[in-house]
Amino acid sequence: MHCPYRMIFLLTRPHDPHHVPGVASKRLPLRKAAVLFIAAVCLCLCGLLYLQLEQSRSHDLRQAQIASSNLTRAMAQQAEDTFMKADLVLTSLVDWIQIDGFGPPQRPRLQKTFARRVHALTQLHGIFLFDQKGQWVVTSFDNMPRGSGVTDREYFKFHQQNVSTVAHIGPAIRSRESGEWIIPISRRVNDKNGQFQGVLMAGIKMSYFDQFFKSFSIDDNGSMFLGLTDGTLLARRPFIESKIGTSLARSEVFEKFLPRAPSGSAMSTSLVDGVVRLFGYRQLEAYPLVVSAASSKDTILAGWYDTAFRSCLIVALVMLGVGVFGWVFIRQVRVGERVEADLRKAQEALELIATHDSLTGLGNRRLFERALDIEFGRGARQQSPLSLIMLDIDFFKRYNDTYGHVVGDHCLAQVARSVKNCCHRKADLAVRYGGEEFAVLLPDTDIHGAMTIAEHIRRSVMDKNIKHSGSPTGYVTVSLGCYSFVPTGHDSMEVFIQRADAALYQAKHSGRNRSAVLSMEGGVEVLARSDR
Repeated sequence: MHCPYRMIFLLTRPHDPHHVPGVASKRLPLRKAAVLFIAAVCLCLCGLLYLQLEQSRSHDLRQAQIASSNLTRAMAQQAEDTFMKADLVLTSLVDWIQIDGFGPPQRPRLQKTFARRVHALTQLHGIFLFDQKGQWVVTSFDNMPRGSGVTDREYFKFHQQNVSTVAHIGPAIRSRESGEWIIPISRRVNDKNGQFQGVLMAGIKMSYFDQFFKSFSIDDNGSMFLGLTDGTLLARRPFIESKIGTSLARSEVFEKFLPRAPSGSAMSTSLVDGVVRLFGYRQLEAYPLVVSAASSKDTILAGWYDTAFRSCLIVALVMLGVGVFGWVFIRQVRVGERVEADLRKAQEALELIATHDSLTGLGNRRLFERALDIEFGRGARQQSPLSLIMLDIDFFKRYNDTYGHVVGDHCLAQVARSVKNCCHRKADLAVRYGGEEFAVLLPDTDIHGAMTIAEHIRRSVMDKNIKHSGSPTGYVTVSLGCYSFVPTGHDSMEVFIQRADAALYQAKHSGRNRSAVLSMEGGVEVLARSDR
């Protein structure tokens, strides 16, 4: 018979109306929450560490950029003053020479004037006047250099080919008079008709810029340089002779940054030595020169590296502590789970002992009364029928007297299995009511369904063919009484049991080995006897 409503009664586990499903899983979210909390704490620590270190790093780089910008500004001003003073000397001398000429009568006076001017400007190596053929005419030195002249020099070729009278700054060269490295600044000398007559050149000492660079405080891996706008290296700190005159045109400073802005700063790898540095650069306004000061990235961030190491170590120790604490906590949770599981199993075992019959494995009267109370309430709420089957073994006292109590217990167990096997729904509850008497509670089952199940039980017991010499049939049989009603909420469980029990006695008085039903009107319907 199909029943729309089902209660979950397991014959092998206690029926506990107060049992809360899922108690065993409450700890699992706790472990997950603990793991997530520990992971969140570690992620937060790492995030805060990253933000703090990134802010500190950005601050150090900003400070280095400011310092580099200030340094290049000072370098540019000093370099511009140095070349301007030399240029002013050349301008005044060129005007004088172009008016008075530089013939033999004028040369002694020019030599003395050259010497005075060089003496007045410490950055000057010397002043040199060359004729249109590149030969020495007058120098600031007492002795006239001997040689083939300077027609091969870049500055001489420039003035020979260009009519411009502006000052020209050429690549660094070695002086043929002393062998010293100098930076030439020169002007073209014309005659009264504007024709090329020679070149007046002032050599600025490379050592002057070296001393100038040393006056600034930079790290050991830092660098400073003075170059032409085409990238030609004029002077550098640290001084590397082989690099003087080389081109830096392919460096990022000249190739990328200078075309965008005449001054600024940028992180770049040096073409000279391959060191990564923060470059501050500035192009002079008055002359085609570029100055740059750079500090190595490692030096700028040396303090930051130390701070980062200490901070990472501290955070790592904290995370280790949190991890150890979390591991201990989770382990304790797991231990608590195992203890709780053991206690729950013990509780279930005790509950099973308290609510089940040890001989038959069926529920006992305690479980029956608990389930009956629940079903009365549910039936009243849903207006669903509730049925009860009461049964006992016919002539069981004779059986015990004949075969003994041990065999009698075996008989009870066999009958209990038959009863249990006929209860196919989880909601059906079979119990040992007492002695050889059993009860079957059938929720959502009317009287016809109850009679059908009762008959199945009776026939199942007969089919076992348990010998019983004291029974008229020669086999163990059972008698069953059925009662059904729809609870109203004000019903008596005792009356309910009594009426099912009354139906059982009617079956007994009617000849046993049969099922009987007690209706609300009190009539008794006796089922046909089976002779199987």
